[in-house]
Order: sequence, then C-alpha cells, then structure tokens
Amino acid sequence: MNKLQAMEVFVEVVDAGGFTRAAEHLQMPKATVTTLIQSLEKELAVKLLHRTTRHISVTADGAAYYERCLRILSDVREAEESLSRNRASPRGRLRVDVSTGMASAILIPALPDFFERYPDIALELGCSDRPVDLIEEGVDCAVRGGNLGDSNLIARRIGVINFATCASVDYLAKFGRPAHPRDLEQHQCVNYFSSKTGKTMDWDFTRDGERIEMSMRGKIAVNDSNAYASAGLAGLGIVQMTDFQMAPYLANGHFELLLKEWTTDPLPIHVVYPQNRHLSAKVRVFVEWIAELFSSQSGVSTSRSV
Repeated sequence: MNKLQAMEVFVEVVDAGGFTRAAEHLQMPKATVTTLIQSLEKELAVKLLHRTTRHISVTADGAAYYERCLRILSDVREAEESLSRNRASPRGRLRVDVSTGMASAILIPALPDFFERYPDIALELGCSDRPVDLIEEGVDCAVRGGNLGDSNLIARRIGVINFATCASVDYLAKFGRPAHPRDLEQHQCVNYFSSKTGKTMDWDFTRDGERIEMSMRGKIAVNDSNAYASAGLAGLGIVQMTDFQMAPYLANGHFELLLKEWTTDPLPIHVVYPQNRHLSAKVRVFVEWIAELFSSQSGVSTSRSV
C-alpha cells in the first residue's frame, strides 16, 4: 500500500462525505478507494470511519488521524513545490467556480493571458450563480460576491463591484423614464432571486444622505446574471446591473442609464478556497492572477466609485 496515497484518499473521503464522491473527485474507481481505506484501517488496527448504507461518519480515532494527515500531506506538497518551483511551472487540473456574468464579461476574455503564463494548468470552469460547496463538489477555489458566511473558507478580497440602473431603449420609448426611485413603483422591473434562499433581492438607492430600499414590481424574476441582462434587453423591465456587465450595452446604445445621481450599495468580491487544504502552486498562481486581473478591470474597483 502506498501510505501517502492512502492518506490522500482518506482525507478526500472525509471531505467529500462518502466513497462515491471521493472517487469522482480523485478520478479513480470506487472499489480502489474502498480497498485503500480498508487497507489503511487494517494496518493501523483502528476503525477510521463508521459506515452505513446512507452515509459515513468519522470515528474519534479517524478525526485525530485526519488532522495529522492534513499536516503531513501539506508538508510533503510544500517540500515538493519548494524543490520544483524554479524548475517547472504549476501543472494539473484546476477547478474554479464563478458567476455566469463575471465569467462572460471578465474572466473568460482574459484567459489567454493566464494560459500563456501557465500552459501546464488545465482549467475546469464552473459558471453559474448557484453557490457551491467547494469541498463537497471538489472545487479548488471560487470567486464570490457579497458577504461571506462560510467559516471553513479562506477569503481574499480582490475588488468591489458597483451597480447602476438602466433600461432598454424600447422599454423607455414605451413606458417613459423614471425621474426618482419612487417612480419605479409605476414601472415593471426585472427581479433577481437567490438560488440558495429563493429570496428576491431588494433594490437600494442613496443620494445626499437619503437612502431608499425597495421591493420591485415585476412580471419576471431570474437567478442567473446573463439571463437577467437578456430580460432587460428584451424590454421586460428596468434592471439594476453591475457596471462591467452593463458597459457594452450602454456603448452600443441598447441600454440607457437611469437615475444617474443615485448610487447603489457596492458588492465586495472575494476569491475563496478551503482552509483545511494546502494552497497548491496552481491555486496560488490563479489567486494572484485573478487579483491582478480585477485590479485593472474596468467596472471593478477597490472602493466605491463616485
């Protein structure tokens, strides 16, 4: 038995919460995963996992061994990378998750630069506005907007995204322009709802110390940023969009900016990764690269633009 491989498999089984998911993440047969865990328990002469037909749980000995495995594997990877850092570029599969709008407008157009710098990294890019469980779904890191509630994640703030209100030219020609946020009560708006909670997001406006928060009236709500833009372009209502996603539509005349003197709350953006995993070279270079990308990106800032 390869002891280091068995440790890696054991850690993955615990993180994934089962043999099937661990086998998928490790890209090895489930039978191999099961055999390695059984061999590990036999050699250690302890039971590491409680198994039922529905789920697994870690024994007290297994929890202690898990923590030791994390430290050992981290030390081994760090030693390997310290020796190879000057001889080879980071390599391997990297799984990243990002929202659809951010992927389309910011990340994907910049990827040729990333691959030119790191040709040996194969990127698997998950694009959705659905919040993912990084550990359970085998994601190395994710770019997330908003306040973070996951205590098991390390977060690096990489920027702030601003929003503005706009509508399609066709919508404005048919229904007119609002002059004040309260005028929106007489308009149709496109709503956005959370994939996690199902809650529809309120809109907010601030000007000269006055603040207004509103629940918007509308016939359609979506949970995807690209679909949100498409609904606005189709004239289904007024939208409140990120600056970077709105910019090309303002430039080509499909959208017009509304309520220019009012600002909205900015959204902090973080790149996050699990704290119980060693920050591998491929994750490290991606984190540094995307932080650099956001620092120079139009429509993204380190503070609220005025």
